[in-house]
Amino acid sequence: MSNLTLDWSYAWPSTAGPADRAGAPDAAEAAQPHAARLEQSLSELPFLSLPFAEELSAQLDSQAEFLRGFRHLLVLGIGGSALGARALQKAFFPAQDRPCHSGPWLWIADNVEPVAFAALLDTLPPDETLVVVVSKSGGTIETVSQYLLTLPWLQKHLPDTWREHLLVVTDTRIGFLREQVGRYGLRSLPVPEGLGGRYSVLSAVGLVPAAFLGMDWKALLRGACDVGRPLAAHPASLSGHPAWKLARWAFHLATHAKNQLIFFCYIPAWATFGPWFAQLWAESLGKNGQGTMPLPAVGVTDQHSLLQMFLDGPLDKGCLFLSAPTPRGPVLGSQDKPWDWLSGKSMGDILEAETLATRMSLAQRGVPLVHVAAPDCGEYAAGKLIMLLEASTIFTGWLMGINPVDQPAVEEGKKLARARLGAPGSGADAERLARFTEREAQADTTLV
Repeated sequence: MSNLTLDWSYAWPSTAGPADRAGAPDAAEAAQPHAARLEQSLSELPFLSLPFAEELSAQLDSQAEFLRGFRHLLVLGIGGSALGARALQKAFFPAQDRPCHSGPWLWIADNVEPVAFAALLDTLPPDETLVVVVSKSGGTIETVSQYLLTLPWLQKHLPDTWREHLLVVTDTRIGFLREQVGRYGLRSLPVPEGLGGRYSVLSAVGLVPAAFLGMDWKALLRGACDVGRPLAAHPASLSGHPAWKLARWAFHLATHAKNQLIFFCYIPAWATFGPWFAQLWAESLGKNGQGTMPLPAVGVTDQHSLLQMFLDGPLDKGCLFLSAPTPRGPVLGSQDKPWDWLSGKSMGDILEAETLATRMSLAQRGVPLVHVAAPDCGEYAAGKLIMLLEASTIFTGWLMGINPVDQPAVEEGKKLARARLGAPGSGADAERLARFTEREAQADTTLV
């Protein structure tokens, strides 16, 4: 089992002096207060050491036969309750997106899109479908509304067995969904205490879909544990850990006018890790006027859409650049001019060449770039990457002096939406909404 490799050759902008760089002589001294904080905060960061991993493994093993009894799994969840599962499905079960696939099928309802959701309920066979409802709080309005629509659908079509077609992943003690588990005797798995949605992919939130699809989810856990548990066991070693070095780099960029962070994934199978990372980074660090905007990009696709801006636009970006060894794939036969130079080259050769060319182009244009090279595209390497990024996000937040595990600004929108829909106790918010819409009604408008 090989390691991820972080290449720092082109990581630091000209603004970075020797004291700023990862591995600098003062790195250990700068890390000391954060190492002490890490030791004190371990109970609040359950994703780091994954103390629940062994119990979760036993629970998933016990559910394996049950999960195999379904052809379709419908996940009701949004944000961190959906992005991780989708990233894993696209990376490790690509067959669903290829011709002539015959199952199993994973469907993720991660929006309140009326037409698409109605189509799911109109076309999925209830007797072959397991509905997995995912919400840590049990009170996410989008997920709860989907559940309240799905429940009568199951009860209507499966009056005697509908309970066996529901699995709830939620808090162990409180919340509406936990109440539903108790009321109906539903099957459930926990979201561990203190584990926020965007840090939850390696809990039941992401691993139930992974187990259903037959992924090597245990390798995901092993990879993550091999990165996170040394930190939890030896917090004083923080300064030498790659997650701290990556955080130190990201913090320097953020404080030196590099306000966008490109997540350029040249591992096509891992393309959907970009949106997962975007939520992790943006929701954790966008606070108090701070943070850097994550920009997911996929190689080579986005060479033909975003790369022009990355190379010739404002010099306000850093780049996390991911690559892995490329299978050769189909080989081009003998070609006539002007393409004879491609004879004998494979699709993998083309991807490798474009990966190197883009990385060099970015570095030569002065875009600070950390190259993360995975040894392969397997689950163990992905587990390592997930933990590296989650830990780096936490440490970057600490360096910024903000709390990387809350999302106070997002809560404002949730409160206003509930007021619009008439939730009890929302009177003050309803009045604010009325003033807002009144101003809009009086404003000048333009027709296009």
